[in-house]
Formats: sequence, C-alpha cells, structure tokens
Amino acid sequence: MHILMTVNAAWNIWNFRRPVAEALLSDGHRVTVLAPPDDAVPKLEGLGCRMQSLEMSVKGLNPLEDVKLQRRFKRVFQDEGPDVVLSYTIKNNIFGARAARALRVPFLPNVTGLGTAFLSGKLLQTVTEQLYRRSFSTLPTVFFQNEDDRDLFLDRSMVRPDQARLLPGSGIDLVRFAPAAMPPEEDPPVFLMIARLLRDKGVLEFVDAARQIKVWNPQVRFQLLGAAGSENRSAIDRATLDAWVSEGVVEYLGTTSDVRPAIAAANCVVLPSYREGAPRTLIEAAAMARPVITTDVPGCRAVVDREVSGFLCEVRSAKSLAAAIERFLALPPEAQQTMGQAGRAKMEREYDQSIVVDAYREAITRSVETRQGQ
Repeated sequence: MHILMTVNAAWNIWNFRRPVAEALLSDGHRVTVLAPPDDAVPKLEGLGCRMQSLEMSVKGLNPLEDVKLQRRFKRVFQDEGPDVVLSYTIKNNIFGARAARALRVPFLPNVTGLGTAFLSGKLLQTVTEQLYRRSFSTLPTVFFQNEDDRDLFLDRSMVRPDQARLLPGSGIDLVRFAPAAMPPEEDPPVFLMIARLLRDKGVLEFVDAARQIKVWNPQVRFQLLGAAGSENRSAIDRATLDAWVSEGVVEYLGTTSDVRPAIAAANCVVLPSYREGAPRTLIEAAAMARPVITTDVPGCRAVVDREVSGFLCEVRSAKSLAAAIERFLALPPEAQQTMGQAGRAKMEREYDQSIVVDAYREAITRSVETRQGQ
C-alpha cells in the first residue's frame, strides 16, 4: 500500500513516529511523509521514506490560512492517491481529516496532545472543539496517547466510544534506550529538563525552582536541553535563555540528535509541563532507569507511578517543583536507584513500541478493508 504520514514538522516523524514508519517500510509499503521540511528530511529519506513539503503555519487559528491548508491537503491527497493517511498534531488532524473525507481516503489521526489551543482561553478552545467534532465525526478510529485526553474528547462528544483507541504514547525502543548506571555519588546531582523551550512546558517554573534550590545547595546542577526561540506563541527567546545562563542558574545544552548521553549523565529528569499527550522525554528517561519529576496533569502523570518511579508536583508552581526536587535530593542513592529501576519496569510492562506498531497495522488493515467493502 501507499501510506502517507502527515505532521506539522518532519522532525516529529523522525523523533516520535519512526518505529511506525520503519515497520510499515519493512512490511513492504511505500511511505510518504507530508510535513514542513527541516533537518530531519535527509534522515527520513535515508530510512526509505519519500518526502513531500507542506506549507503551513503552526500558530493559532486563522480562518483564511486554514481554508488554504485544507485545500493543500486535498490537492496532495488527490495527486498522491494514498491508500491510507496517518496524521499527527492538531491542524494536520483537523484539516487533513476534512480533506480526506471529501476524497473518501481512510484517515487515522493520533491526538498527540491538546496543545496551546486548550491552554489559551475559552474562545479558542471552543472553536477547536467544534472543529474536532466535525472533522472526526465519520472516522472509524481516533488514537489517543493518554486516558485524560481520551476522556475529555468523550465527555465533550468530540468522538464516540467506538472510535477512541488508547496507545502508550509513541512507544519506546527498549533496546536503544537501555538502562544506564547512575552518575557517581561524589558528583554534584544533575536535574535535566528535555523539551522545546516553551512556557507551556514549564521552563519558567524549572528555572525558578533551580534558583530556590541553589540558595541552600549551590552545587546542584540544572540543565536545559532543547530548541529555543521556536515558532510557538509561548517560546522562550534566546536573550532570556542567555540571561539565565549568565546568572548561573541553569546550563544550556543546546539541541542534539541523541538524548541518551544527557539522560545517562543526569540523576533525575524533570518536566513541569502544563499538559502533554505522552511526554516522550519522560518515557525515554524512565526506560533508561532514571527517576522523573513531573506535574500532576494529563499525559505527564500517566507515565509515572507516583512515589514509586518518580514524584509529581503542582502545575505552574515553582515552589511545589522545588519541594519535589528537595525530596529527591534527600533520598539515599540506593532509593534513587530503586526509583529509576521501577520506571524501567513500567516501560517494559506498558510502553514497548511493538504495542503501537501492532495497533497501527491492525487499524490500517481495518480501514482499508472497510473502504473496499463500501
């Protein structure tokens, strides 16, 4: 079959959806990725995917621009003639679904998180809900990455119970992300946050918590790994980041194509996000036997066994985050190690990437057979 995958950035497929792409290619399918191009394009082409550039703005809802985007999707779907479309991220899910329905192309969206649309005020949230409700109404399957998002869509009638299918995020390669020994006990403890540097990810709370901790324990290290100044309304600008580094409150590690060395060098991975689908960085950290500290919000809490594999803190609260960090620092090394091992065990039980791959294979087969039977 010809399978088209669409998302709002090519790196998203490479970082998060690669196991699905690799499995589909190994099954003998042709895979086309439709996304705005970036540095991940050569990697995806090397994998065997064919790339198609998609012009789109990931910011906000602009009716005129979104109508144009829907037309672009329809034109590409007509030209490419895919047997099925796999979609990720908000605009691709909504406007891709509308274009696919007009052409009777099977469409499988994955709600990877609710994003700033559900954090930016009632009006935008209401409009987005209406768009989801109309776009998803005829789809046989809608994937979700956590129970909270699924239940919200069900409660607000954006999907029906027979449509909703729960996945363990994007899954994790448990071989590639193998357990790593904890850093030497004599080294200063390291708390690592891996994320795009957005306010919605809780970067400000992470920095403020670091300031609080360093007052009484200046040796503790706080590191940020991820892109700054991205195209997002809540992005942290580079000048602000540089000021934090000059202050000595955080270290900035830039970006990387392989997060494993940074995770291995950390004692604990922190993500104080306001809401997530299934936070990949926490899943990767847990797979590598690292304890985690994150917020008690949808998506984040799903990947943590509270008090067992990590600690939860209040959202938008640097004070609560600092208290959780202090609790972790008070643990003896053996207890920290046990917490990390519990996270690894949870990933082995619930987050193996084969679960996600098998779910997609089944949904693709069912969608295509349904279309052929119509």
